[in-house]
Amino acid sequence: LIRSGPFAPRDGKMVTHARFKYDAETTIAVFHGFADTLDRTTPVMPQEFATATMTYSGSSIGISYDTDGTTDDFRAAMGVGSAAVSDSGNGTRANATLTADRWFESQVVVNEDGSAEVWFGDLGHPMSDAAAGNKLRLIKRFSTGTLLTVTTLFFAVIMVETRTGAASTIEIDYFGGEAGRDWRFS
Repeated sequence: LIRSGPFAPRDGKMVTHARFKYDAETTIAVFHGFADTLDRTTPVMPQEFATATMTYSGSSIGISYDTDGTTDDFRAAMGVGSAAVSDSGNGTRANATLTADRWFESQVVVNEDGSAEVWFGDLGHPMSDAAAGNKLRLIKRFSTGTLLTVTTLFFAVIMVETRTGAASTIEIDYFGGEAGRDWRFS
């Protein structure tokens, strides 16, 4: 778990970006985005996808990958109060090329009104390859229905969790979170 914050959307646009890779594509879960519920001693993944169902722990927005799912892929998802927002459900698939030791990039943006966007790139996707300038693709825009509560404090996070007893690692080239910081609660 790596984190920064806390940030609140009401204090200005929140952005987190990361470039990462993992060592095993069949035994892990990865999350990058914003989450309001974090325990530093025993962190819990903000979003988990098992069989065909996404579950949410607290409020979160981000991109997640979980090998407990029937179909493995990165998924853009948003939940408020441990429930999926109206147009999130089980997440929107990125249709990524899943490979261990391949660099992935993601960016999550939360606006002052609680709307959000999830961007993602992998070198195996035609819209993300070198010929296309390694551009991030918009996976999902959350702009209608239930949005994030603008007074909620969020942390920018990237985390990995093993799905077996074996150790798993995530290599992070860069990770950052920026926003109007809420100094009253630091």
